[in-house]
Amino acid sequence: MIPRAPTRVLRCDPSSIHFHAGLDQPEITCSETSAALKTASHHLVNLSEPVAFPTETVYGLGAMALSTSASARIFTTKGRPADNPLIVHVSSFTMLHSLLPDGYVMSKAYQVLIKHFWPGALTLLFPRDPATVPTIITAGHPTVAIRMPSHPVARALIAMANTPLAAPSANSSGKPSPTRAEHVLRDLDGKISVIIDGGACDVGLESTVVDGLQEDGKMRVLRPGGITVENIRRVLEEEMHDCGEIPDVLVHRRDYADEGMEQAPTTPGMKYRHYAPSVPLTLLMTSSRPPTSESTITASQLFQSLRTNRRLKVGMLAPTDSALWDLLPTDGFEWSRCLLGPTSEPAICAHRLFDGLLTLEREGVDLMLIEEVEEDQEGLAVMNRVKKAAGDVRWIVYQ
Repeated sequence: MIPRAPTRVLRCDPSSIHFHAGLDQPEITCSETSAALKTASHHLVNLSEPVAFPTETVYGLGAMALSTSASARIFTTKGRPADNPLIVHVSSFTMLHSLLPDGYVMSKAYQVLIKHFWPGALTLLFPRDPATVPTIITAGHPTVAIRMPSHPVARALIAMANTPLAAPSANSSGKPSPTRAEHVLRDLDGKISVIIDGGACDVGLESTVVDGLQEDGKMRVLRPGGITVENIRRVLEEEMHDCGEIPDVLVHRRDYADEGMEQAPTTPGMKYRHYAPSVPLTLLMTSSRPPTSESTITASQLFQSLRTNRRLKVGMLAPTDSALWDLLPTDGFEWSRCLLGPTSEPAICAHRLFDGLLTLEREGVDLMLIEEVEEDQEGLAVMNRVKKAAGDVRWIVYQ
């Protein structure tokens, strides 16, 4: 068997990349960054290989979206199921319009969302042009998910390649999404040729996905993410108060159910278990009211149930001001702590979540515990990921 070549990590300086109004191509003032982007573009376009690169949300594994064979390598590299659609990333509105069907007219609500959140961590569903977008991208659905990233490196790479890039998170399917280049390297070393290192991701969670194509005109949040539901609702109210009717904003599984879509999803992150570390993760519900079918235990009872005949190394993720920190027993346990930030700032928790899971995994913990956060603002996206990642849920009461 021929050994795989080690993956190259190419450093890029995001501050050296500038997009000027009216121009689709960036100005790049750092020769090292320019060379790295050219190398990555060569692998994408000339070799049809996937490349890992930073976005403001998480690191993505990109390939040419309009090439079935190139996009197929994303699925084989990640071990991704074929019925899990991909998000297409564009660098300009010129590129966006090249993907849309002739005659498609964008709704006023979409225009508002694009005005406020593009470039950025918002993905929108559009009608798929079957003559342009391959079925492998959409898993056969008539819609395609598209976003324009705000990270300078991501946008510059797409512009330099001069083609839209399909890009899920740059990790083996089902694992926590990477937010640093070293996360990608640890997982995919030898499986891909190039990783662009643009530093840590600012948001730390994937994009918010919105479907505004239904006949009732409502904005359906299929996956909460980097743009909060509250901000989506706010800009629609501000910009559309003179339009007669402001679209409702509905969150999947919170405000409505769609079992058919969950079995045949139109966007990533809906059907399969995601974001799970390699060791058991238990979600601790400390503030929500438990269902009538669930029993509650105290924190001390929880820790007692974890005891074994050897010293247990446990990873703990919780808000900085959590009461749990003062209740951790030392006898029989070695604790690795990940502070998720104050409960009043869920954006910090979002930023630290995946990095915390991957850091604790690298430290070799036997299991992990994570405390719930309130499901508003970025906390909605945090809990969406945690509920998918956790293999067990325990309801905790304080005495």
